[in-house]
Amino acid sequence: MTLKLVHLFWLVGVVLLVVGGMILTDKTHPRRFAAGSFWIIYAAIFLVGDLLPAELVGVLVIAMALIAGFGGVLGAKPKMPNDETRRASAKRLGNLLFVPALTIPVVTVVVTLLAGRLVVGGTPLIEAKNATLIGFGIGCVVALAVACFVTRDSVGQSAREARRLIDALSWAAVLPQMLGMLGLVFADAGVGKAVAHVATAYVNLDYRFVAVAVYCIGMALFTMVMGNGFAAFPVMTGGIGVPILVNVFHGNPAVMVAIGMFSGYCGTLMTPMAANFNMVPAALLELPDKNAVIKAQAPTGAMLLVVNILLLNALMFR
Repeated sequence: MTLKLVHLFWLVGVVLLVVGGMILTDKTHPRRFAAGSFWIIYAAIFLVGDLLPAELVGVLVIAMALIAGFGGVLGAKPKMPNDETRRASAKRLGNLLFVPALTIPVVTVVVTLLAGRLVVGGTPLIEAKNATLIGFGIGCVVALAVACFVTRDSVGQSAREARRLIDALSWAAVLPQMLGMLGLVFADAGVGKAVAHVATAYVNLDYRFVAVAVYCIGMALFTMVMGNGFAAFPVMTGGIGVPILVNVFHGNPAVMVAIGMFSGYCGTLMTPMAANFNMVPAALLELPDKNAVIKAQAPTGAMLLVVNILLLNALMFR
C-alpha cells in the first residue's frame, strides 16, 4: 500500500472529528452545538470531501462561514492543571520538552530523502510527488508517540490539548486553507490579468527594477488584503511575475518564486487579516492592544520587503 496525501487528509479529519465531538458533548461550553458542528463539518470535508459534489462542499463551507460569522465558534474556558502542578512537570521534564517538537522536522527530512528508496515489490511506500507533506504527517504521528513516552501521558490527553488549542485559535485555524483557495478562485476569475492591465497602464514596467519592485510590493499588498501569501501568489505571479519578469526579462522563475513568497510574508507581518498569526496571539496573551503584535512586526516587515526587492533584482537575472 502506498501512503498518499489523502491519507494525511483523513488523519486531519479524524483529529477534527474527535475535537468536534468533545466540544459537542461538553455541557460547559457556551456554544457547544454551533462550535461542535463547525469542526465536524470541517472534518467531513477532509474525510469525504473528494466523494462529495463540489456544490455540496461549497454549501458546507458557506455553513461554516455563517456559524463563525454569527459568533458560534467560541472557546470554552480550558481545564488545565494548577500552576504548581505545571511548574513541577516543567521542572521534571526540562529540555526533554523540545524532543517531540524536534522529532517532526527530523522525521520529515528523513522520509523526504528516503522516499524514492522505500519500495516493496515494485510498489512505493510513499507517494513521491507529496513525499514532504506525507513525511510531515508521519513526523507528527511519531512525535505524538515520543511526547506520550517523554511525558508519561496518554493519547487521550493529547486529544484534550488539541481541543484546547483549537478552542483558543477558534475559526482562525481554518484561515490558511480558506485563503489559499481564495487565491485560486482569484486566479481563475482573471484577477491576475486585471492586475497586469492596471500595472502596465499606470506604471512603466519597461525598467526591470520597477517591474521587480511592483511584483514584490504587490505580493505584500495582496497578502495584506487577503491575509495569506498563498492567496496572493497566483494573482501576482500570473499578472506580473511570469509574463513580465520571466517572459520579458528572462529571469529565473525559481528565484522569483522563493523571494516572491518571502515578500508576501512581509505583508503577513503587517495585516490583521492574518488573524491566526497576528490577532490570536494578542488574544491568547490578553494584550490590551489587539494590534500590538502587528505594531511590533511592521518595521521588520517593511525592512525585509526592501531587502527582498534588492535581492530579487540582483539574483533573478544572473
